[in-house]
Amino acid sequence: MAFHQTPFDHIGVWSPPQRLLPFLQGTCFILIEASRFAVSSLLIVLGLPLFAFLFLAGWDLGLLFTQLANLADHYREADAIRRIAFSQDLQGVFLATSLGVLVARAPRFLKRLEIALAPASKETTNG
Repeated sequence: MAFHQTPFDHIGVWSPPQRLLPFLQGTCFILIEASRFAVSSLLIVLGLPLFAFLFLAGWDLGLLFTQLANLADHYREADAIRRIAFSQDLQGVFLATSLGVLVARAPRFLKRLEIALAPASKETTNG
């Protein structure tokens, strides 16, 4: 017989009520799917400039890095107001691209959630 009990002593015997279990499962599923959607959308948005610059450079990495060095030199030599303006332009383009990707991908994401969370059909076919 134990002299004291900790909250961890009852982990193996506790289970949520049966009416709460589907809610927890659905919530976890939605959180996992939403995070997967958000991360994949972010990777798409971050990969688009790389694809565009590689396409413009003719898939030549040497030319790509030469142009990036040129851009970095111009940025370093610019005054503070132009640096801030360039930074704000980049942020605006990033937000607009992110919203565009999210809006374009949202209907398919919501349809996938709707199909996955739809109650299972209880009809059985004999045949």
